[in-house]
Amino acid sequence: MVPYKSVIPGGLQPGKVIIIHGVISPQANRVVISIRHKHGIAFAYSPRFDENVVVRNTYQDGKWGAEERSELLPYKRGALMQVTIFCSHHQYEVFVNGEKTHTYKHRYTKLEEIDVLDIRGDMQLTFVQP
Repeated sequence: MVPYKSVIPGGLQPGKVIIIHGVISPQANRVVISIRHKHGIAFAYSPRFDENVVVRNTYQDGKWGAEERSELLPYKRGALMQVTIFCSHHQYEVFVNGEKTHTYKHRYTKLEEIDVLDIRGDMQLTFVQP
């Protein structure tokens, strides 16, 4: 069920993989996958069907940073969504249905403090590995 929230055991580290499977609602506007720490959001990943774009950002010190937006929207309303987020030393690598679609450089670098996965929006989850 969405919203979904769980602890990432031991926090993030290079090599960590987060897997999210679900079905996007037929009338979906947005889905937001947030990887959080106690002071903010290290990585917010948001397919926006209402804008036909994927937005990536970080929330720290009480404000959002500069958005990274890409026109590649590898998701369809009403379809299955398989997202794998791989944490490397320098960035997050996002794979959709097995294909690498987005990267996002770490802006919050204390990876071990990043320990919550939060999923919201217009989808139904079928499987999550935090």
